[in-house]
Amino acid sequence: MNTKLVVSVIAMSLSGIASASSHREAPNITRLPTLDSTDFYAFNSYESGREDYVTLIANYIPLQDAYGGPNYFAMDPAAVYSIHIDNDGDAVEDLTFQFNFKNALPNNNMGVALTIGNSGETQSVAVPLKVVGSISDADQSAANFSETYTLSLVSGPQQNGQATKLTNVSTGQTEFHKPLDFIGTKTFGSESGYINYANQFIYEFTMPGCAATGKVFAGQRKDPFVVNLGKTFDLVNYVPVEGDSAPGADDGGGFPGGITQSANNDDLRLKNVTELAVEVPKACITGDGNGTIGTWTTASLPQARILNPNATFTRPEVNGGALTQVSRLGNPLVNELVIGLKDKDTFSAAKPADDAQFATYVTHPSLPELLNILFKDAVNSTLGANLATLAPTNFPRNDLVTAFLTGFPGVNQLKTVTPSEMLRLNTAIPAKPVAQQSSFGVAGDDLAGFPNGRRPGDDVVDIALRVVMGRLCYPIPVNGTDTDLGLCQPADANVGNVPFTDGAPVNATMMDDSFPYLAPPLSGSGTDMVSE
Repeated sequence: MNTKLVVSVIAMSLSGIASASSHREAPNITRLPTLDSTDFYAFNSYESGREDYVTLIANYIPLQDAYGGPNYFAMDPAAVYSIHIDNDGDAVEDLTFQFNFKNALPNNNMGVALTIGNSGETQSVAVPLKVVGSISDADQSAANFSETYTLSLVSGPQQNGQATKLTNVSTGQTEFHKPLDFIGTKTFGSESGYINYANQFIYEFTMPGCAATGKVFAGQRKDPFVVNLGKTFDLVNYVPVEGDSAPGADDGGGFPGGITQSANNDDLRLKNVTELAVEVPKACITGDGNGTIGTWTTASLPQARILNPNATFTRPEVNGGALTQVSRLGNPLVNELVIGLKDKDTFSAAKPADDAQFATYVTHPSLPELLNILFKDAVNSTLGANLATLAPTNFPRNDLVTAFLTGFPGVNQLKTVTPSEMLRLNTAIPAKPVAQQSSFGVAGDDLAGFPNGRRPGDDVVDIALRVVMGRLCYPIPVNGTDTDLGLCQPADANVGNVPFTDGAPVNATMMDDSFPYLAPPLSGSGTDMVSE
């Protein structure tokens, strides 16, 4: 790859103007948590032997407490959960993997019942819990609830394309099963017992016109996203600059009073999430484009929902009408930190082809000015300086428009350029194994990472903080040589070379190194329950 190409990739790596988590990001979606997309990942598979595959992961249902019983976190059976792929650059999906869930109780939806009472006065009474005994990979008969789903491939626009239900290789049927959430170590015997149980729900499927099979998994996982969530949204209630001379140095040699790296800064460290993941052959999704794809996830509901005044398990409401998109996520945290409050629900319902309506939020982003208002006086006082502003002054922010909405020629720009918000992945750039991955992706001299797609171990929060404050205006190291990208000048960004951070570290070793990649979920009880 030539230097110009590398420079372009580096620039894109710092373009994650809003790349992080997307939990509870818009007013309307807070009322629909089962449809709330939390994070979206697209990367060339780095499991050994799977180099010809791409993995797409859409996470839903944010901030799951592991102990969130007794009903835990089922998907909405009325919803359609989708992962979209644009492979020609017109900002319209060419392929969509579509998940449709349904849930059931045993015994024709009557559930497990126990005989209660003395002889001659007994009654058969339905139990209130989702399990009535131990569950294992070998015996799941004690389950009192189940979820299944179909996985469809829609060719063309989702609204009017050709949909085909994909076939489970192991059964020859179109039905797949979702594991129960990790209720606890007594229910599943141990953490390893749950892992063995859940691994049974990784399936292979066939795709029309594709010689190789894909893989699919839908189930609870440990939330992979790492963020100082509470303090960040409390008017950034910490000094968001590295307090050590280098992350993890523990020497206090960085910015005076700056935050230092600690797992305790991760407010999601005790949270789970629901993962929808597919791994598909590259050759079967790139079409006749240039090998780069644009991807995003959505969730939709029928337009009308009428509540049943006499609700039952099988009929809590009646749903009807056209599918209506209520959640959308490509580069995450776009809706949380870029889109204005008045337009957040509009963005959730919008399609990439219509993103011109949100352009001002990128050309004139408000987040840098908010940080300036919060920290300018404190920075000037600490440093004995007299900076007029901490926010970049190059308007419009065409550097961000280029990097964020179009991609770069020869790197991750699609065949046709249509400015739009989506996660772009060049499928021709080889994946790197876990031991060689940099959590800073391309900025860490790792072309296989963010923003060339996004892997679970990429630390996109720190990259986002730095780019919004003007990192693109300073030379970027390319193969060890500082390189001026020519997008803006240091004078445009007074603090563009400052190591901004939320103090919550993440790396690939915190995840698994094979499909479905995200770590197993946290137990609803603890290991102390094993001996009981």
